[in-house]
Amino acid sequence: MKTIFISLIAFLFFGCQSDKQKNANKINRERITMNLEKGNEVAVFAGGCFWCTEAVFLELNGVESVKPGYIGGTTENPSYDEVCSGYSGHAEAIQIVFDPTKITYGELLEVFFATHDPTTINRQGADVGTQYRSEVFATNEKQKELAQSYIRLLNAENTYGKLVVTKVSDAPTFYIAEDYHQNYYSQNKEKSYCSFVITPKVAKVREMFKDKLKK
Repeated sequence: MKTIFISLIAFLFFGCQSDKQKNANKINRERITMNLEKGNEVAVFAGGCFWCTEAVFLELNGVESVKPGYIGGTTENPSYDEVCSGYSGHAEAIQIVFDPTKITYGELLEVFFATHDPTTINRQGADVGTQYRSEVFATNEKQKELAQSYIRLLNAENTYGKLVVTKVSDAPTFYIAEDYHQNYYSQNKEKSYCSFVITPKVAKVREMFKDKLKK
């Protein structure tokens, strides 16, 4: 598997709910407007519980920030409860600001596909529902083309022994999640969900991508 992922990066370089807190009150969050440092870019991934994906990508050198939030649905300013209900249509996702001179979008894709199961529809382990779907939200046409090419290559190589079902979409409005979701893993490592689900994912990243970690 590791050999395959190394070949994939070369190709790209060149070419929750059960243990989660509940928030009964809907809050209004402004639509996100990005004020990026010169040269920085934005990537948006949905790959199951956003506590997991946030923790994984915060490990990487070149990642300036990771914000958990909601994307891809119809409800404006959705609350966590609305997203968990499945009726809002939103996915739990993360918005990554990264420096492409330190880490490429292709490398982010490599980590994304290596740290969740892209072969299950609306499910990651015990987390079930449309909010846990696997989806890449491209912020520009180049990202869209890279993600689509990556998925085609994964399927051609039969990397997982199953078809990759990850959807690739143009990124609509991203809503940042409630404050208690931000940097959740680092503040709640003792909780069962973090111990049994997130810690192994972080360990996997540290083992597979040693050359990409922050110092």
